[in-house]
Amino acid sequence: MAAPEAAGTRPRRPGKKKAAEVDESELLTVPDGWKEPAFTREDNPRGLLEESSFATLFPKYREAYLKECWPLVQKALSEHYVNATLDLIEGSMTVTTTKKTFDPYAIIRARDLIKLLARSVPFEQAVRILQDDVACDIIKIGSLVRKRESFIKRRGRLLGPKGSTLKALELLTNCYIMVQGNTVSALGPFSGLKEVRKVVLDTMKNIHPIYNIKTLMIKRELSKDPELRSQNWERFLPKFKRKNLKKRKEPKKKNIKKKYTPFPPPQPESKIDKELASGEYFLKENQKKRKRVEERKAKQAEAVKKRQEERNKAFIPPKEKPVVKAKKVSTEKKIDIEAIKEKVKNAKKKKLGALPMEEVKLKMAADEKKKKKKK
Repeated sequence: MAAPEAAGTRPRRPGKKKAAEVDESELLTVPDGWKEPAFTREDNPRGLLEESSFATLFPKYREAYLKECWPLVQKALSEHYVNATLDLIEGSMTVTTTKKTFDPYAIIRARDLIKLLARSVPFEQAVRILQDDVACDIIKIGSLVRKRESFIKRRGRLLGPKGSTLKALELLTNCYIMVQGNTVSALGPFSGLKEVRKVVLDTMKNIHPIYNIKTLMIKRELSKDPELRSQNWERFLPKFKRKNLKKRKEPKKKNIKKKYTPFPPPQPESKIDKELASGEYFLKENQKKRKRVEERKAKQAEAVKKRQEERNKAFIPPKEKPVVKAKKVSTEKKIDIEAIKEKVKNAKKKKLGALPMEEVKLKMAADEKKKKKKK
């Protein structure tokens, strides 16, 4: 006999699913173009019960900039009925709610605004935090790396050559990123901030940001396809293997293995064997002592001689180079009188503008040949 069914319960039919069951991916996805309605005074007409305030310190080098842009900060916060005060003596900024404040989250946004201003984010970017769809994240990277040199290298890797890596990250995540000292300030949508934090932490763990940028680029293209939105993207994403390229340090002293021999090494000589070989074993005690004293004296004499030679080196004059006398260049030249006389005689024989003798002879021979041809 089957057990009777409990009152108020219906028997389950196998093979049928619940009608109310909905796909989880549909619940997680936000429809395109949907935006959360703005929080107005009608949502909270009575205002806040208690006054809330937040304060933050700022570095000395930000004092001049904050003093200049503080009226703009007060104007932006007054729209949300939040007071802002700047204390230059203490070096702090304070934000407080008023009786007119109706948005309870306005003070949190004001707190984030002054935090961003303290971390060298310009006012034009920091004021965006007051919008509903914008959030911020301040990532502390100072304590993630032990060595200061490697920390500076990795931080520079995050910036890239002429800030190109940082600019690529900003375009892919739709966030404003500011690297300052030991912190990275990011400002933008929630989905972008999540990616920025992952990239920054991976870079500090010695994973180059270019790998994460490649992944983000692929994700961006996949998100454009409506069919692939609800699917798993693991098969499309690249998988990078970590290579350990550290070279093993070579030892200073290398132990070279000797050739194998089946025979054992020769037994070292004992002290008695050495004395027997030198004949010292058969000497008497007083003779042994005398020999030791003589050896010691000989060593001392050698050491004294060497020391004396080193001292005398300072008194030995250096070798001088031999002085070479410069030879006097004879300005007077020997004049050949006979050659000059012959030149003068030859010049007298020649008439002014007359041809030389050889040329005259050649000319006469040419004239004679012409006459013979005419005949």
